[in-house]
Amino acid sequence: MLIRWITLIATISLSFWATSTWAQWTLDNDRSRLSFISTKAGDIAEVHYFKNLSGTLLESGDAQVSVKLASVETLIPIRNQRMQTFLFQSDIFPEATLRTNVDPLILSGFNAGDTLLFNTDATLTLKDKTIPINLNTLVAKLDGETLVISSLVPIILTAQDTGLTQGIEKLRSLAGLPSISQSVPVSFVLTFRKHGP
Repeated sequence: MLIRWITLIATISLSFWATSTWAQWTLDNDRSRLSFISTKAGDIAEVHYFKNLSGTLLESGDAQVSVKLASVETLIPIRNQRMQTFLFQSDIFPEATLRTNVDPLILSGFNAGDTLLFNTDATLTLKDKTIPINLNTLVAKLDGETLVISSLVPIILTAQDTGLTQGIEKLRSLAGLPSISQSVPVSFVLTFRKHGP
């Protein structure tokens, strides 16, 4: 009898584990945006963004967002090409990846319409460098199937930390500019759709 009870409990536990880990949230690219601001010649600021994002958010809280670097959009084709080639080297390093962990209680305890200010540590892998960053975010659950995570304040990335110093200098030279800022504010709105139980 004891063995039967142990077997039954183990079966229930395994079933619950399999169900909870199978369910996940998938990033909706059409409803997401990652943008950054470049400043040239001292005070001329322009907004750029990436058109192709993908990612997952597991019920465990592990989250990953990948950015296709060749999808950079500056609204000027030749500048897009130069950023792809000289700044990001997207033929060698096709993606940048952000990894973090979201408290699982946010995923399980949120009701539709709830919002929360959430601070978490993350890592950003860009080209051949991985750097720590801190995310200050607003998390909103629009309905049972939709979760939105947006930056509450911009992330400031520097050329030195991300290994983009030479690329920025190359862009400056090609464009004949006196300067391009070495620090870049980055903002995001990420929409996740739930799949599974």
